[in-house]
Amino acid sequence: MGVPGTGSARYNPDKEVLHRMAADTTFKLTYATMFSPPEELHTRFEEALAKTKAQLGQDHAMIIDGEEVFADEKFEDRSPINTDWVLGTFQKGTAQHAQAAIAAAKRAFPAWSRTPWQERVALIRKAADVIDRRLFEIGAVVSLEVGKNRMEALGDVAETADLMRYACDQMEANNGYVVEMGRDPLVGFTSTNISVLRPYGVWLVISPFNFPCALTGGPTGAALVAGNTVVIKPASDTPWAGRLFAECLQEAGVPAGVFNFVTGPGGTLGQALIDSPDVAGVTFTGSLDVGMGIYRSFAQFDYVRPTILELGGKNPTIVSRNANLDDAALGITRSAFGLQGQKCSACSRIFVEEPVYDQLVSRLVDLTNKMTIGDPTERSNYLGPVINRSSYADYQNYAEDLSQHGRILTGGKVLTEGALGKGYFCAPTLVDQLPLDHPLWKKEMFVPISTIAPVKSLDEAMKLANDVKYGLTAGFFGTPEEADWFFDHIESGVTYANRVQGATTGAWPGFQPFGGWKGSGSTGKNGGGVYYVPLYMH
Repeated sequence: MGVPGTGSARYNPDKEVLHRMAADTTFKLTYATMFSPPEELHTRFEEALAKTKAQLGQDHAMIIDGEEVFADEKFEDRSPINTDWVLGTFQKGTAQHAQAAIAAAKRAFPAWSRTPWQERVALIRKAADVIDRRLFEIGAVVSLEVGKNRMEALGDVAETADLMRYACDQMEANNGYVVEMGRDPLVGFTSTNISVLRPYGVWLVISPFNFPCALTGGPTGAALVAGNTVVIKPASDTPWAGRLFAECLQEAGVPAGVFNFVTGPGGTLGQALIDSPDVAGVTFTGSLDVGMGIYRSFAQFDYVRPTILELGGKNPTIVSRNANLDDAALGITRSAFGLQGQKCSACSRIFVEEPVYDQLVSRLVDLTNKMTIGDPTERSNYLGPVINRSSYADYQNYAEDLSQHGRILTGGKVLTEGALGKGYFCAPTLVDQLPLDHPLWKKEMFVPISTIAPVKSLDEAMKLANDVKYGLTAGFFGTPEEADWFFDHIESGVTYANRVQGATTGAWPGFQPFGGWKGSGSTGKNGGGVYYVPLYMH
C-alpha cells in the first residue's frame, strides 16, 4: 500500500491511492475503498450539497402510523460545522407520542408478521434501492448534521443499504429460518419436526449520532425482514438523517404502522418507549453507561425481553518490532482520527514494541500534523468538528488533564481561527508518557485523542490491550505468524491485522461483521454478519 508523498505539504487520506481503477472498473463504495473514489462522486455530492443548503430550516414531522405528526414543542437541529446554520426544526415528542407510535406498531404487527418473508424481503430490497437513489442527498445531510467528511458521509448511507440487503440475503439463504429436523424413531408412526423462527413483535431502535443512517437502517432492516414492526428514535443531534431514512421506507411502500419515526428527548420520549410493556425488543447503540441503564430499565418486566446493545470501545492497536511502520502509521491515524475519533471503533490506544517506538511516533506525528481540518463538506478537508458543545468541552477537559500527566505530541487544543470559531473543531491529539495507571487509558473519550506507549514485548502489549471492560475492535501490525498469535489472544469482537485502510475501523456488511465482547456488546452476534438476523426472532 502507498504512503503519503514527500512532496505534499498537507495530508488528506482521501487522496491516498489504494488502487488504480481502470476505466471500465465498477467502483463500490466501502470504508476501505473511500480513499480513492471516482470523480463523479465528488461532482454529484457537490450538486446535492448545493440543493440541500438551499432548503435549510424546514420543519420536519414525526411519522406515526403513516401520518405526519407534529408536536406542540420543537427543537432546532444546528450544524456542528457552524452553529449559526439551522438545518431544520424537529418535533419534541412526548410520552403520548411514544405510546401512539407503539400502538400503531402493535396494530400493524399481526399482518406484517404473517406476510410471507419473501414479500418482506422484496420490500426491504426496494427500500435499499431508494436509499441508493438518494445517496447524495442523504449524504449531504449527514455531512452537515454530523460533521463527517463527504466520503465518510456517503459511506454511512451506502452501508445502510448494504446492511439491509445483507439481512435480506441471510433470510433467503436460510429459507426464512424454517428447518426440517430429524424424525422420531417410532415404529409404525411418521413423526416430523420443524424448527421455525418467528418475530417477537414491536421492536424499538434507538440509534446514535455518529452513524445516523447505518445504525438506524441496519437494525431496522433486520427487524423488519424478520417480521417485527419498528419504532425508530434517532439521536437528538441527528434527527434529519433518521427522518430521510424513514422517508425511504415510506417511498418503498412499507405499510403504515410497520415502521414509526419519533423524535425528542431521551429522558421523556425515550424513557417512555423503553418502559412500555408493549415493546418486545430493543436495539441500542451508544455509550456503556446509557446502554446499561436501558438494560436495567428493560429488565423491569414480567419476563426477559431481547436487548441488543452495542456499547462502545477502547480499541487498541499493537505494533510489533517487525511491522511495516508506514502501513502502521497510516492505518492508525485513519482509525484514530476518522470522524474526529467519534467512532466506537476508533483506535484510542497504541502499544508499540520499544525498538521501533520512536520511529513510529515520528511517523504518526508527521501524518497527524498534516491532516486537513475544516468544513468537512469541502473536498480538501479530512476532519470536521465534534458533534456538540458537550463533546467540545470534554475534549478540552481531557486535553488539560493529559497535558498535566503526559506529553502532548500534537494537537491538544481547540481551533477557533476564522470560520472554525463558529463550530466545534478540535485538533487531532496524540499523547505519550502517560502513566499506564491513568484513568484515560481505560475511559472511552469519543473525541480525537489517542494515547501511545512503548512496551517491552508483545505479551506485555496484549495484557494491556485486554485489561479494559471493552472489547469491540482491535488492530495489529507485524508478521503473519505474529498476527495469528494476536487473533488467538485478543479479547475483541472485530480484529484486523496489517490493515492500512484502518487499523481498527471500517467494517462493512458481508465483509467484516461488527460487534463486541465484554462491555462492548450484549449478544456476541455481530451486525452485518451471518448470525445477526436471528437475534430478532425466537
